[in-house]
Parts: sequence; C-alpha cells; structure tokens
Amino acid sequence: MRITAFLDIPGQDNLTPLARLEKYAFSDNIFNRQIIARGLLDVFRDFSNNEEDFLTVMEIVVRLSEDAEPTVRTELMEQIPPIAIFLQESRPNFPTAFSEYLMPVVVRYLTDPNNQVRKASQEALLILLEQELIAQHDIENKVCPILLDLSCPDSDDEYKVEAVNIICKMASMVSKTTVERMLLPRFCELCGDGKLFQVRKVCAANFGDICNAVGQEATERFLIPKFFELCSDSVWGMRKACAECFMAVSYTTSPEVRRSKLSPLFINLISDPCRWVRQAAFQSLGPFISTFANPSSAGLYIREDGTLSIRSLAQDTSASRPCPVDDNANIMSSRLEQPSENKLEMVKEPAAETNHLSCAESLRTGLKEDGCGNSGADLIRLSQSDNIAACVREGIKECQGNHCHGENSKVQSAEDVFNSFLYWRAPLPYISQDLVLLQSKTEKRGDGCSMAEVLCNNCVASSDIKKVLETLQEHMDYPDVQAQVQVLSAALRAAQLDSVSDYETKHPEESSGPLQEEKSSSDINSATAKENILSSLSSQEDLTNQSSPRIMNSEEHQNGTGEILTKEQENNPHHEDDKSKLQDIIPQPLLDQYLSMTDPARAQTVDTEIAKHCAYSLPGVALTLGRQNWHCLKDTYETLASDVQWKVRRTLAFSIHELAVILGDQLTAADLVPIFNGFLKDLDEVRIGVLKHLYDFLKLLHADKRREYLYQLQEFVVTDNRRNWRFRYELAEQLILILELYNPNDVYDYLRHIALTLCSDKVSEVRWISFKLVVAILQKFYGNKANGLGLNFINELIVRFRHCPKWVGRQAFAFICQAVVEEECMPIDQFVEHLLPSLLSLACDPVPNVRVLLAKALRQTLLEKAYFKSIGNPHLEAVEETVLALQSDRDQDVSFFATIKPKRNAVGTTVLEKPT
Repeated sequence: MRITAFLDIPGQDNLTPLARLEKYAFSDNIFNRQIIARGLLDVFRDFSNNEEDFLTVMEIVVRLSEDAEPTVRTELMEQIPPIAIFLQESRPNFPTAFSEYLMPVVVRYLTDPNNQVRKASQEALLILLEQELIAQHDIENKVCPILLDLSCPDSDDEYKVEAVNIICKMASMVSKTTVERMLLPRFCELCGDGKLFQVRKVCAANFGDICNAVGQEATERFLIPKFFELCSDSVWGMRKACAECFMAVSYTTSPEVRRSKLSPLFINLISDPCRWVRQAAFQSLGPFISTFANPSSAGLYIREDGTLSIRSLAQDTSASRPCPVDDNANIMSSRLEQPSENKLEMVKEPAAETNHLSCAESLRTGLKEDGCGNSGADLIRLSQSDNIAACVREGIKECQGNHCHGENSKVQSAEDVFNSFLYWRAPLPYISQDLVLLQSKTEKRGDGCSMAEVLCNNCVASSDIKKVLETLQEHMDYPDVQAQVQVLSAALRAAQLDSVSDYETKHPEESSGPLQEEKSSSDINSATAKENILSSLSSQEDLTNQSSPRIMNSEEHQNGTGEILTKEQENNPHHEDDKSKLQDIIPQPLLDQYLSMTDPARAQTVDTEIAKHCAYSLPGVALTLGRQNWHCLKDTYETLASDVQWKVRRTLAFSIHELAVILGDQLTAADLVPIFNGFLKDLDEVRIGVLKHLYDFLKLLHADKRREYLYQLQEFVVTDNRRNWRFRYELAEQLILILELYNPNDVYDYLRHIALTLCSDKVSEVRWISFKLVVAILQKFYGNKANGLGLNFINELIVRFRHCPKWVGRQAFAFICQAVVEEECMPIDQFVEHLLPSLLSLACDPVPNVRVLLAKALRQTLLEKAYFKSIGNPHLEAVEETVLALQSDRDQDVSFFATIKPKRNAVGTTVLEKPT
C-alpha cells in the first residue's frame, strides 16, 4: 500500500487529489506534512503523466522544503535521490526540472542550521553525484561554489569540516578538470589550515583519493609538498592518517618520486616517536612496497578472470630476450597456472615476462643487436635514473672481470613492457635496450687474434661508454646520474688502459719492444682506475642515500667481482650475511624495515600483531621483489612460519599457494614444501588455510613430489574437534578437484578410502558432498579407461550402501545412481548392467525416504535419457514397472514424485508439473 494512498480516498471535502495533496502538505499537523514528504515518490508517480499537475507537484515540493520543522525537511531530502532516479527514467525533460526545482533545495540544505538536515543533504548530494544525476553545469555553478564558501577561512568550523569532507568524497565522482580547476586549490589550502586540526585530519585521511582524482602531474606538483607537511604535522593523528593512505599516494606518483621522496618520508613515519603512527606505518609498509612492483621483472601476469599466472614458454620466446637465465631466477613455463582463488589480476593480454638477467648481461645484449649505434638513446628513452644507476654499476663490475657473453636480443614492444591495465599504478621504467659497459665486447677469440683486433675491440667498448656519457648529460639533475658519470669516466679510463694488457696476457711473445716497457705503468694505471671505480661506487652510495644498494647476482659473484668482494669483506666481516638481503627493486631501507617486523622487540614497541601484518603482505612483497630476490625474504618467511601465534601461521597457510606461483616449482620444492608439511600437522585453524587451497598448491608441484602427499591426505579426516564438520566438508570439495592430479591407480589406492569414510560422516552436509566425490571418482575411472577399477568400486558401493542396514546408506545409493546418470560419468550400458538392478530393488524398501529418492531418480533422470526413450529397450519395461509401482505407493510423497514429470520451459530449465 502506498504511503499517500489516503489522497485517493474521496472525502467530505470534495477536493481533487492534487488539492488534497496541497492541503495535507501545508497542514498544521506535523505528522501530515511528514507523511507527504515521505511519500513524495508515489506522488510523482501519480501525477507525472500530466505536465501541469507535474509542475504543480514540483512547486508544492519547493514550498514544503521551506517547512520550519527539521524532521519534515529531513524526510523530504531523503526522498530526493529516488525521485531524481524516477524522473530521469520517465521524464524527457528531467534535466531541466531537476536543475530548476530540486537542485536548489539540495544546495540550500547544505547550509541548513539543523545538523540532521545537513547530513541528509550531504548523503543525497553524494548519491546524486555517484549516479551522475547532476549536470556538469550545476556541479560547477551550484555545488562547487557553495562548498568553496563553506570551506573558506572565515567559515564556521563545523561547516568547514563538513565541506572538506564532501570535497574529498566527491573528487572521484566529478571530472578531473573540475577537481583541478575548482577544488584542488582549496584542498591544498585546507591541508595547511592552522586553526582547526580536524580539517587537516580529514584532508590527510582522504589524501589518496584526491591524488587519484587529479593524476600524477598535479599530485607531484601541488599535493606532494602538502603531503610532506602533513607527515610532519605536530598532531600525531595527522601523521597516522598519512601513514594509512601512503600506498594510495604512492600509486599516483612516478617511480623517481616514489623512490627518492616518498621512501625517505615513509622511513621517517616508521621511526615516528608516537607508537600509533609507527603501528600504522608498519601496517602500510607491505602495501607501499607493492607499489614498486614491475610486471616485467616479476615474470607473472594476471588473466581476465583475475588469476595470477606464469607466462608461457611460447610467449617468452616471442616477447622476451632468448638469454640464459640464472637458476634462481628461472621463470617456469605456464604449466603452472593459479586458480581463481588468487585475486590479483585483471588484464586482457599477458605482459611480457622478462627473464631476470644480470644487468651486465642485459647491457651486452643491447649492444649486440644495435651494433653500438642507438643503444644509448634507447637506454635514456626507456629507463630512469635509478635503473641507469643499477645497470651501469653492475655493468662496470662485469667489465672489471672481463667475462662478457654476448647474446642476441629483441626489443620488447611497449605493450609487452607494461600494460596500464596490468597493475594498479603508473608504469615503472623498464630497460629494454640495455647498454654494454664492457672493456671488451666479445670473449677471447682464440690464439689467432691479432693485436690490432684486440685494440679495435677495446676502442669499440670505449666508444660505447662515450656514447653513454653523452646521453647522460641531459639527466644530470638526478644524483644517481651524476654519480654514474663519475663511474663511467673511471670505466672509460680502465677500458683504454687495459686494452694493451689484455693482448699481452694472451700473446706474451708479441709484447716485446716498446709495449713491454709500458706494461708496468699500464698495470699501475689500470689498478688505479679500478680503485677509482670502487671509490666512485662508494661516493655514489653516499649521493644516493635514499636509493637501495644493489645485489650482485650469482654470475657476477663468479665472474669478475673477486677483488671488490675481497675489499668489502676486509672492511665488513659480516658482508656475506648482509649481501643476502640486498636487492635493487625497492629502496633497501624499506626492505630492512619490513624484515625487522619479525623482531620480537617490535611486538613490544609497535604492535603485538605486527608479525601478522608482515605475514599478510608477504606475498605482495615477494611478487614485487621477484623470485630472483627470494633469498631476501626466505629467513623472514621461515621465522613467520614458526611464530608462536597461530594467527600468523594461519595467515601464511592461506597464502602459501600464492607464494608458490610467484616462486616457481624449484624454489617451492626447496623452501615452501617443508613449511607446507609443517602446516599439515598444525592446529586446525592453520590447517584449514592449507586445506582450502590444497589443490592450488599440489598443482604446482612435480608429479613425483605431489605423489608423496597421497598418504598424508588421510590426516585431514582427523580434526582436533569432531564438531568442526566444515573442515571435512572442505576436504571433500578439495578432493573433487585433486582427482585430476593423480592417476586412476593412485585414486583407487588412496583417495577411495577417504571418500568412503566421508560418506559415513555423522553430518548430513558432509555426506552429500562426499557422494558427489564418489561420483567424480567413478568418472575418473571410466574417463581414463580404467573399467576394472570402476567395476570394483561399483561392487564396493553396492555392498556398502545398497545393503546398508541404515536407511541413510540406501538413500545415498539412490542419490549416487541418480548423479551418475546426470553426470554421464560412465557408459549407460555399464550402468544398466551393474547399477540399475540394485537401484530398482529399492522399490521394496520399507523406509519412504529411500523410495522418494528412488522415484526422483527414475522419473526425473533415468526416463529423460535418450537411452530409455528408445523403442525396444530391454530395460525400459523394468523401469516403467517400478515407476508404476511407486505411483501407487501408500506414501503420498513417493507417489507424488513418481507421478510428476519434468517440463522444460523456453530457457531450458526444468519445471516439475503434475499431469492432469
């Protein structure tokens, strides 16, 4: 019944419905006015067909909006959004009517003296903006001006807080140009409001939304300076709010700003004297690190269904360089594909997976292809200062060892390097055409090389370094680039001075004469140049204190870095331990702080659940670092896996399958399988995390390793609490998926026993899902031509269920037979030979519940199959006789289900209908 139905009842006043509406809308009784305001949507529906009546109702609404009673105004404002939606759908002149009559009411109520009315108007405004019911003209000329007036410096404090809150929330609902032109200046002004800290707190809490609304350029130009001010605010609540939205701010900035400005700022928040600020910062540390993720270095992509997957070998060969890969950084082919539980990704085409080579080898491949012609320009075009710094430094180290292996490479297209739909932030720079900073471009070419050839090769390398120096000049504003100029200069000198000594090493018999006299001075100069390189590297570390140290990969450790490592080890006896934590993906201080989250002292000084936050974000951090840097996280992961808090271990158990996709099969087998085995023996609260994604994890293992878990699967049947039936229910669901991972013999020897055990569970839900598992096992046998195993299993089912002394077992047999026919998991001739006789014998069962399920199986399933509809079928007569017997059963439910027949409607769904 409509709220305003009383308007249609003819009364003694003999008024028309419209006149009666006006009478009650301006009645002295507040209740009458509230009823009219609450039923305005029905009123518009009644009078929308007539244009004059429609305008009259609009005028009544405007007059009613001036009611002195706040409850009436509140009721009216709550009806504005549904009225606007109705008018948009049914009125052709909706924009004009809404803008002329209702929009002024919404704007006026933003300044209403009653707090409840203002709250209602603010909610209505946001709904209208979200539904795009307000024209752009009204936004710029009616909504924004009133918000700017309410948020001006001399405005009332309460109005100002409400206005800035609306500005922050509506930023994502209006156009970018409107935000930049009208709202952004006021927002920046409010961020520095020294009068009211509540205003600054609202700005800090919504800072990420504003950054996302205005984009990268405006964020770095206007908002980042304000963000720095808020992060150093004297009120700890402001700094805490900044820490909470740090990831959203980082999302909209460039890699350079993220690394050089935001990273040191975040370190300051982690070191904040206030415990609540540190707690919020550590909780946001993992998400902030994830904004450094680069899809090309991770070797993973996200499919359309949102699953995390590994790039296939075919895609690798067509989109990435065919270069040798370090064993620890080897990207698997996409035989491993993560199921739909992994919620990471939404991309149409996979981004090109980049086999993570050492920087020096990448540099070599770039020069090999371009012939040292355009490589410098490509580097500057496709990379930024930090990437240049890493690759130049690693290239210099490789150059000092004279271990250079040229490889052909292909230039990745822009789509392969980065797809903007792949990650939730702006693309990171990626070096596609790397430069080789080599003293000698090729390996030793045999004893037949002449001195002229050696000198020519070194000249080419020197020429390459000069080209890099020229292209770096336009990027001298970056501290990293300034340091690299010093490094390259030292490398150039080393390449020139060592050109002769290389030849003399291979051809001492040709080094007599003037060259022999220059050898000692050349060695001295070369050693001096190498020392200059080392000193330049140290100075570059001082200049780029905010950037992370670079880890040397295994190839560098073997080729040409002996001298450097020796000197570093002399100065630092713990160098080997520290080296295992170094990487070049994210600033090293961020990683160090993340790794410290497992320190027991952190739980005392920051947050008792800091280890849980560390475990929660670990897959994202691992994805950012890539499998080649897993050594940085391995110890932390093992520490978390042995944490005394079961909540920490539970968090890891729920995400171990995600981590397995990131690490690949080799690292998974070496590092995750032992932890996975430990989780299998943990508390039920931890085991359920492993169990929910058991199929996902086992799918990633090799067949021989996967087979080791067949016997351990039986341990899931036993739980700490027998009342925890959902644990066993989840086991049955996982076993249905796991069947595809094993051969029929293994299924028969191991999984069959588990399925039959679950079929006799005390909880009905567990039994019914287990019956589906039994059907899936039969389908596995017959689908793989293991008819002998299938027949043995059928005989066991007949003994266990058909002849079960309990009626629930016989009922289960009828359900299994019906499911077997529906799923067509075995040949129909095998079914009628081995199962049908036992099924029909249930017609004489004394329990009506068994006969009911038999009637459903025969009438709704068997008789609908084409096999039983064919004329002359020898089994059709027996089935029909059984159905006729059930139709005359003394139990009404049995006769009902035996009589009705399925009827398919137009969309193909089955409808049960009793025949006439």
